[in-house]
Formats: sequence, C-alpha cells, structure tokens
Amino acid sequence: MQNRFEKAKEIKVLILDVDGVLTDSKLYFDGRGKEYKSFNVRDGLGIRLLQKAGIKVAVISGRGSKPVELRMKMLGIQLVYLEQLNKGEALQDIMNKTGCSAEQLAHVGDDLIDLPVLTQVGLAIAVQDANEQILPYVDWQTREKGGEGAVREVCDFILQAQGKMEELIESFKVG
Repeated sequence: MQNRFEKAKEIKVLILDVDGVLTDSKLYFDGRGKEYKSFNVRDGLGIRLLQKAGIKVAVISGRGSKPVELRMKMLGIQLVYLEQLNKGEALQDIMNKTGCSAEQLAHVGDDLIDLPVLTQVGLAIAVQDANEQILPYVDWQTREKGGEGAVREVCDFILQAQGKMEELIESFKVG
C-alpha cells in the first residue's frame, strides 16, 4: 500500500469541499438573508501555486453560494460544482473532463457528504476539525482546521511530493 507521499506524487487534480474546508464551516447571514463567507488568503495562494505547477483544482459543494462563485472565479477555478448533494456524480464529471483516473485525484473533505469522493480518489484528506466518522476513510488528516490554512497545507504537501515547490519558491525571489 502506498503512503500519502507516494500517492501525492500522482495527483493531477485537487478537489476541494467548500464549507468546512475552504471556509471555517460557519454560515453568516445579515438581516436581509445575504450570505457572507470568509476565505483564507494563504489557501488562495496555495491554489494558485498548484495551478502554476500544472495541477488542476476543482470544487464540489453541497450548497450553492454567490460568495463561493465569486471566489472561485477570482481564483480561476473552472471545475465548480455547487448544490451537489450527490458528490459522486460531480466526481465522475471531473474525471471525464480532465481525463484523469481516480488515482490521479485528491480530495479534501470534512463530513459525511464527502464520502462518495473520499472513498474513490487516490489521496483522501480530512481537515483537522473534520467529523470523526470520515477519519477511517482518509489517508491523512491536516494539522490545520478548515478555513484556517488546511488547503494551503495540502497544496504545499502535493507540490513538495512532486518536487515542484523549490522552483515555485525561486520564481517569487526573482519577481
């Protein structure tokens, strides 16, 4: 059985849940029902680094959200699946669109709704504060909580496993 470092070497697409992974899992609404979300800027840079290294990023969320649509557009993420209560269907579409096998996909989740994806991908990851019921199904649990740098931790890990991190660091030094 491959360890998580070996599995990370094969990843071509990182799939992320939103609430509880890219955010802190809290839902904020004003008195008029307008929704607000908080995203970690370091997670955003991690996503950009993956994209720069040729690794695609996809998002599958059980909820629909204008703030999520806006943030994904800002990050250049084109594979966005919102209001997906059956995340397995979205996973199949991602594989079809990218031509990648399940072993070439990683997924970061935090709750039971993520199991259809976590149980099929090559590298299954839970954030630090994930529901404990999904932990038997993952290869790794991050040190950071959802919305607090967990996605950046995953991005850095994949880039390091694939030997791409040093080149990216150098690109920042030169400007």
